[in-house]
Amino acid sequence: MSNPFHNPSIPSPCYVCEESKLEANLALMGHVQKESGARIILALKGFSMWSTFPLVSRYLPGCTASSVWEAKLAKHEFGGEVHAYSPAYKAADMDELLPLVDHISFNSLTQWQQHKEKVLASGVSAGLRVNPQHREADTELYDPSAPGSRLGVLAADLHDADLTGIEGLHVHNLCECDSYALQRTLAAVEEKFGHLLHQMKWLNLGGGHLMTRDGYDVNHLIGQLKRLQSTYDLQVILEPGSAVAWQTGPLVSEVVDIVHNEGPIAILDISATAHMPDVLEMPYRPVITDAGEAHEHAFNYKLGGNSCLAGDVIGIYSFTDALKPGDRVIFEDMIHYTMVKTTFFNGVEHPAIGILKKDGSFELVKQFSYEEFRARLS
Repeated sequence: MSNPFHNPSIPSPCYVCEESKLEANLALMGHVQKESGARIILALKGFSMWSTFPLVSRYLPGCTASSVWEAKLAKHEFGGEVHAYSPAYKAADMDELLPLVDHISFNSLTQWQQHKEKVLASGVSAGLRVNPQHREADTELYDPSAPGSRLGVLAADLHDADLTGIEGLHVHNLCECDSYALQRTLAAVEEKFGHLLHQMKWLNLGGGHLMTRDGYDVNHLIGQLKRLQSTYDLQVILEPGSAVAWQTGPLVSEVVDIVHNEGPIAILDISATAHMPDVLEMPYRPVITDAGEAHEHAFNYKLGGNSCLAGDVIGIYSFTDALKPGDRVIFEDMIHYTMVKTTFFNGVEHPAIGILKKDGSFELVKQFSYEEFRARLS
């Protein structure tokens, strides 16, 4: 079967979400919810492709937002429950958020005290983010429990604290982790905050639960969630981002030119820094369809982006055939934490956004224009 992403109806560059794979992820989450009693909501910080929300909302009851704008997107494009958490809210943020959300979590006791009166008057359920001081994330950039973290209240700071009005606790320290990392985290949470859990109506376990990755022990996850809810008589909430869109589609790119400097360099019509920044930030090496490690196949190329940043380089890959301008290079698993983090740096052409439907047809849902680039600045 020919690669569907070489179809000329799909422009380059383009993020292409595969509808069938997205629905398979959502169906698994539906199963976890049904068997465990927990609620799973979409973290918009990881996946905000709102053209898919009619499908996502068939399986998930709502979204979690990290800002006023994300809360508006959740309320107006998704519907259902809207939960919010931010490291800090301005008074103006609170005025906009409270009519939009059902739950809101605060990062500090001072923030809670500052906004408490408005929240209690609104009827929105209030929570407090706590820091279990337990580390599971592999990359410090994404580790909320790293020493000196600004995220979450420490157990030592809750002694004798007045938590009147707080109905839930929020914990987030995972990043693309398995259920056994969750189990270890829960041990730390229960040790430090277990005496508070009996007073709570809900416990939000944040994101980082990569339940849609091959090999993830879904039954173990379900068991952990059931135990928590029965032990403390509360509602458990998960808010994955990556897991929803995990392995649901590529970033389609094309070779624009081949230059030579200590070997061949293929310049693509995408940019790592502008279109898949985690490649440089984590860093990590994305998988490319039909390509291998350096020297694995006959033809080796350093792949570079089409921006003026000297370090806009993805890495060295090998191919069975020589690359030439116009050839497509398909970066796999590029739907989560890509579109939400892109920039218009250098005015490089921004990838379009499309959906490969279950029937094999392609729907182009968004192409970007100069006017949108211009509107970002003034």
